[in-house]
Amino acid sequence: MTSTGTALKLKRKRLEEIIKSCSRFALAFSGGVDSSYLLSEAIRVLGPENVLAVTASSVLHPETETEGAALIAGQLGAEQLVLPLDLLKVAEVANNDADRCYYCKKEIFIALIEEVGRHNFSQVVEGTNADDVSGHRPGLLALKELGVRSPLQEAGLGKAEIRQLAKEAGLPIWNKPAAPCLATRFPVGTKITVQALKSVAAAEAMLRDLQVEGDLRVRIHGDLLRIESEPASLEKLLELRGIITSRLKNLDFKYVTLDLEGYRMGSMEKLSDKKD
Repeated sequence: MTSTGTALKLKRKRLEEIIKSCSRFALAFSGGVDSSYLLSEAIRVLGPENVLAVTASSVLHPETETEGAALIAGQLGAEQLVLPLDLLKVAEVANNDADRCYYCKKEIFIALIEEVGRHNFSQVVEGTNADDVSGHRPGLLALKELGVRSPLQEAGLGKAEIRQLAKEAGLPIWNKPAAPCLATRFPVGTKITVQALKSVAAAEAMLRDLQVEGDLRVRIHGDLLRIESEPASLEKLLELRGIITSRLKNLDFKYVTLDLEGYRMGSMEKLSDKKD
C-alpha cells in the first residue's frame, strides 16, 4: 500500500472513531457527496436506528436536490426527515449580506436542533470537509456556536479523498458536482427574491437537460446572466448558444453571456472583494 493509501486508511479509521464517539446523531443531509458518504459510514458503524438524516427544504435549494437527497437516503436505508424552512424571512439572508451564510446556517441549525430533539436525538452533525475551512466561511462559526460537529473535517478528509471513498463504497453520486445554495449566484448585497431564485434554478436545470456536465453555475448581474462552466463544456455551450440564449431570455434575462474563464468557486465573493 502506498503512503497515500495508508494515510487515507488512517483517516477513514479516525472517521469511524469519531462516529462511534457520537453514538447516536442527526445528520444535516443535503444528498451531496460529503453528507451521503458520511451517512453511509454512520449507518455502517452505528446501524440505521441510530442515525436520522434531516434535509432542509427551502427556495435556496433546488427541488431536484431535495428529491435527490430523498432518493439517496432511501437507497442507504436511512430514516429521513424533510424540514421546510422560510430562510428569506431572515433579513441578512434576503439582503445577501457578506455574512449571509452565518445567519442562514444559524436559522437552519436552530430549527434542525429543535426538531430532532423531538425525535430524541441530541447530537447534530454535518458534512463540512477539511477543504471547506479555507476562505471566507462565516457559516462555520454558526456551527461552532451551536455545538454542531463536522466528522469529515475532524478526520482530516478532503473532497478528493471523500470522492474516492464514496466510489469505493459504491455510492452512485461519488462524482456528483457540488451544489451550494442558490444565493451564491448573486453578487453580495443584491437582494434575493423567490422569483429570482426560481429563475436561476430553472436556468441551471435547462443547461443540465442539455447535457452540460461537470461544475456549472449561472451567475446573475441585474438583467445579465453569466454562465460559468468547466472548460470541457465550453465547446458544447457555444454549439448550443442559439437554443440556450432563446430559452434563457424567456426567463426574462436581457443579456446571456458565457464566461471564458470558466467555473471558479466563490467568484461572486471575489468580485465583492475587488470592490472593497
